[in-house]
Amino acid sequence: MKSIQSPAELYAHAIAIEREAAERYSELAERMEDEGREDLARVFAELARMEAEHLETLERRTEGFALPCIADGEYRWLSDHAPETARRELVFRLMTPRGALAMALAAERRAQAFFEQLCWSAQDPALRALAREMAAEEREHVALIAGLFESTPAPLDAALVFERD
Repeated sequence: MKSIQSPAELYAHAIAIEREAAERYSELAERMEDEGREDLARVFAELARMEAEHLETLERRTEGFALPCIADGEYRWLSDHAPETARRELVFRLMTPRGALAMALAAERRAQAFFEQLCWSAQDPALRALAREMAAEEREHVALIAGLFESTPAPLDAALVFERD
């Protein structure tokens, strides 16, 4: 857990988290569209829109404030390699709808835990209130994605299909 002592530090981390989420959800929406999964493409596009709105809100709130720098890649959902690397492309090429939801769910749970931990540990009441607000937003995302994950069937394991013969 990062030692966050001020609202400015919390905003810097929240902005990094929201930026990454908006970018990844946009990628996942494109991937699901390519796969012909319009239902999930719409869900991921809506999540990308929501995260982008959160990002814009945070950026407006912090306009004119000096925020600390967050290291590139601190909140990356995938590897810290450039987006055009083969390794990253392979992940997206092999990703199933359920796998995409699992990745999103894990990221949202990490964000929720981050803000909840800060809510419990912060001494500053303003910092606690801000962390509580951000944790509530992440909790909503976790609930939405968890429901989708549970209702999305796991892909068939080819080994199991051949074993029955």
